[in-house]
Amino acid sequence: MAELSRSPASKAAPDDRPFPPGDYPLVVVGSGPGALQLSYALGRLQVPHAVISADPAPGGMFRRWPFFQRLLSWTKPYAPSPTASREYERHDWNSLVSEEPEHVALMPRFMDGSSYFPSRPEMERNLAAFASGTRILIRYECRWTGTRIEEDAGGRRFVLETTDGTYRTPIAVFAVGIAEPLVPPSPGLDLGAHYADTRAADTYAGRRVFIAGKQNSGFELATGLLPWARQITLASPSPARLSVNTRSLVGVRARYVQPFEDHVLGGGVSVLDAAIERVERAGEGAFRVSLRRTDGGPDLTLEADDVIAATGFVAPLLDLPALGVATVGSSRIPAQTPWWESATLPGVYFAGTLTQGAPGLKKHGIPSNSGAVHGARYNARVLAEHLACTRFDRPVASKAMAGADLADRLAQEASTSPELWHQKAYLAWVATREPDGGFADRGIAPLADALDEDGPDAVILTLEADGSGAIYPVVYVRTAGGVEERVIEPDPFLDFSGPAHRAAFDAVARSMGAEGARAVATG
Repeated sequence: MAELSRSPASKAAPDDRPFPPGDYPLVVVGSGPGALQLSYALGRLQVPHAVISADPAPGGMFRRWPFFQRLLSWTKPYAPSPTASREYERHDWNSLVSEEPEHVALMPRFMDGSSYFPSRPEMERNLAAFASGTRILIRYECRWTGTRIEEDAGGRRFVLETTDGTYRTPIAVFAVGIAEPLVPPSPGLDLGAHYADTRAADTYAGRRVFIAGKQNSGFELATGLLPWARQITLASPSPARLSVNTRSLVGVRARYVQPFEDHVLGGGVSVLDAAIERVERAGEGAFRVSLRRTDGGPDLTLEADDVIAATGFVAPLLDLPALGVATVGSSRIPAQTPWWESATLPGVYFAGTLTQGAPGLKKHGIPSNSGAVHGARYNARVLAEHLACTRFDRPVASKAMAGADLADRLAQEASTSPELWHQKAYLAWVATREPDGGFADRGIAPLADALDEDGPDAVILTLEADGSGAIYPVVYVRTAGGVEERVIEPDPFLDFSGPAHRAAFDAVARSMGAEGARAVATG
């Protein structure tokens, strides 16, 4: 399978690494989960491409972080669904998805049972096993260093300069993560360390540690240092938000609440809503931190033995913004279309955590899970199909479906689809009405594009979460007259195949003129 990834014009390099510098129909930059999932899917679709990476082995950021070695995303080895089933993907946030049974649900095979949050080394082994088992070819230790654009009679090509030489391609996909340390311009904050430079935990024994930032990385450090540091202070201008309150991954995950508890109980942790006015040296090996309270309290000055900026990362885009790639937010994430193409520089695409730059509809303000493996893996698979269809004239075959089966399929997808479950309100299952009265199963597509597309009448199914804890299906019926939204009632067990839900899906099928749709729902 992986040999299909090699350009026909490629010749083996003297060091036997694949993809020597040259011209390729498509180049993927990166070797983390996003790049691995995309390359796998492109290979399955027989789309020729090259993959290059600065790293010496697969894994991306999981080769280094999280610093305290325990992921925030979980995998449940014993779940309500069989491990080898598609439904199990709802319970496994860390495996990549495969068509071959031997490469399905790899993550549980490497977990030692001490937690259903895998360790960083377990995640690294999971990704390495996927890359090796599926024979994904990558040119490692080939660092992308710059980009330019060439225009000629053959059209536009992107020229990627690397430490190994020059690559030319009309389509470039960057799966480089959000991995470049960001230190805000607070005066003196750069005198301390960044999260990426955190030392071994025991070197903080008996020390006073000031952590700038109150998102996941800040609380991860505080949690890891609790047994060691004498005093820990976390500060940022805005209050910390827990993920259980925000109903998303943008808040601090619940397993980091112990620093909150120590703060309340006076256990040597202080969590402050305050802006950093300045950081200064205060004698040999110490710091003085001046804080301006943002919660109405008096300004503070404190001393610390260590200052750590847990202030996040930015996307390492090099010169792409200078070429026209617009970015959004402090993390400089590329602005994207629903198909993860740069909104301002056609031909440049993104995979992995960078796909969160395509915001989707966010009807309730809740973002997709594109910033995590369990969301980005489906984006990569959908992107591969999109590129195969639109750039390589290799349409993915749709599957014919009788009208009488439409309601059954809606109930099945709503209850079991991992794509809809993990990418709520972003990905959707689409079926179009055919001239013969039947339907065509078009598979999974970005919801925003499916709603805007001009084409045959269609039924578009997604799952929504409104922040109250309710999860429920939403069916959009797209006809020449416009788009009608039908909200289906939630179910506490997330089973949408019962009589009430079947009645709702049957009503959708009848409204589409589905032949054989039942007039009355049965159990």
